[in-house]
Amino acid sequence: MRTAEDYKNYCLEQLRILDKITCRPMMGEYLLYYDTILFGGIYNNRLLIKRVETNTKFRLEEQIPYEGAKPMYWIKELEDQEKVKEIVLATCKNLPKKTKNKKDV
Repeated sequence: MRTAEDYKNYCLEQLRILDKITCRPMMGEYLLYYDTILFGGIYNNRLLIKRVETNTKFRLEEQIPYEGAKPMYWIKELEDQEKVKEIVLATCKNLPKKTKNKKDV
């Protein structure tokens, strides 16, 4: 199932609290970056983030973004923007910055 445009827009609106968010399309889904750090994506109408040591404390549910992929954490509740911000920032602490520049959505 492909992510709906409305859901993508909703996720980006909720992530707006973080001023350095970019979104890039990838095979019908979307990759999410914070300050050039790939931290997750929007897959099948789910906002998923990479599993790292610094975000285990949030006790998020694991989900598989697509067949053959590693499990990721699902941020189900997007209404609390401060909490979402905290989760994204904690996730990015253990991830490298991206080095290539591509067109943003």
